[in-house]
Amino acid sequence: MTTEKWIDISQPLRVDTAHWPGDTPFSYEVVYRKSETGSVNIGKITTSMHTGTHIDAPFHFLEDGTRVTDLDLNIFIGPCLIVDVSNLPLIDVDVLKQYQLEGAERLLLRTSAIKDRTVFPKQIPLLTLEAIDYLNSKQIQLIGVDLPSVDQIDSKDLPRHHRLHNYGMYILENVVLDHVVPGKYELTALPLPIDEADGSPVRAAIKPVK
Repeated sequence: MTTEKWIDISQPLRVDTAHWPGDTPFSYEVVYRKSETGSVNIGKITTSMHTGTHIDAPFHFLEDGTRVTDLDLNIFIGPCLIVDVSNLPLIDVDVLKQYQLEGAERLLLRTSAIKDRTVFPKQIPLLTLEAIDYLNSKQIQLIGVDLPSVDQIDSKDLPRHHRLHNYGMYILENVVLDHVVPGKYELTALPLPIDEADGSPVRAAIKPVK
């Protein structure tokens, strides 16, 4: 009996991983060597919560928003649908109506807009607000994108973050979907239990379902 293998859709964290301009870049260093401790190497990371593949907690964009440790973990595990919306500057209701979304629960959008993940984009494709309304009507619980944000890069009011939050929909950003065939999968994208955090890196993976 063959078992489908999990497929990694996480962005590797490296020193050259693109980060939000002005934000904390990712770095890793070995602080103690086995030659020094006599037993182990010990590393240290420094990073923004929003570099690489990550989830946003409502506290990221709301002063009194829910923190990572208070989020429902069940939202980050379960059935998902990956759809290809490549080369579209806007993802509207007419685009989404092409897909069977009933029962999907989690929707990952492959925009293929990021060609070089060491360069932070100046502009990205967007879901329309009406498209978010439509996704809520289909009972989607989580939206994932292969982009650093669901809102435009220079946005200050973050209308899409707020619209998604108003519907209780969770946000997963910077997944890597170029190597994945669109279709139905099982998703796991668990955040770290970082107390009081506004977001968290995740190791996101999918497994095909028949």
